Amino acid sequence: MCEIFGLPRSTYYDRLNRKPSKRFLENKKFKKLIMNIYLKSKKRYGAPKITAKLKSLGHKISIKRVQRLMRALNIRSIIQKKYKYYSKTTDFKRGKNLLNRDFSVSDKNQKWVTDITYIHTLKDGWCYLASVMDLFTKKIIKYSFSKTMDTKLTIEALTKASKKQKPENELIIHSDRGTQYIAKLFRDEVKDLGFIQSFSNKGNPYDNAAIESFHAILKKEEVHLKKYIDFKEANKAIFEFIEGWYNRNRIHSSLDYMTPQDFEEKSLSAS
Repeated sequence: MCEIFGLPRSTYYDRLNRKPSKRFLENKKFKKLIMNIYLKSKKRYGAPKITAKLKSLGHKISIKRVQRLMRALNIRSIIQKKYKYYSKTTDFKRGKNLLNRDFSVSDKNQKWVTDITYIHTLKDGWCYLASVMDLFTKKIIKYSFSKTMDTKLTIEALTKASKKQKPENELIIHSDRGTQYIAKLFRDEVKDLGFIQSFSNKGNPYDNAAIESFHAILKKEEVHLKKYIDFKEANKAIFEFIEGWYNRNRIHSSLDYMTPQDFEEKSLSAS
């Protein structure tokens, strides 16, 4: 065979007996670690988050090397679908935009944001999720899931969040101008809790970017990947995503690559 291909026998035996290089062995080790992190995230993590996880485990590796190894493994994060924004038809002139895209906070229970998103099921049709997020930790404090999109849905999410966090200082709760948030019942509940209500400008989702982003992540990493049979199955999946994944295991670049739960615990221990 060496004669056919014009290769010296010494070259063949040299390659045959050559030990794998240090770089080759490192890449083999990193590929295994990358695949473990990728599968543990249910294929949700891309190169930036995988790099951050590797560094947190004490490995020195660049994002470009992670990208190369991911290409070699033929893996990539779930592609995010384009999010379509629709203008709100509701006009509520009395509500002011107190947040005014100032998402900065120095502690928890200063600014909360809330919104509703739609989730489809085969048997029960459209179901509705109202989520409440603390801008300090990016944690979903509480949520409410229902077959009907009414004021009860938004009130339930807010009251559950209040009972869990027990905010002591004046707190801003920000939402869009959907009918469930401008309703008198909801506004009265906000007042009874001692909160201050803030509204996005009409038809401008970027005024509530944080919670819009969370719902986009939920759709990208969970909802768009499955077809739920009914409300019960969807409810279970949402619970597992929020409580089992997003709050406690999904790292965030805005939190210095910590999870919302870890970030909250770190801030509590530092205070």
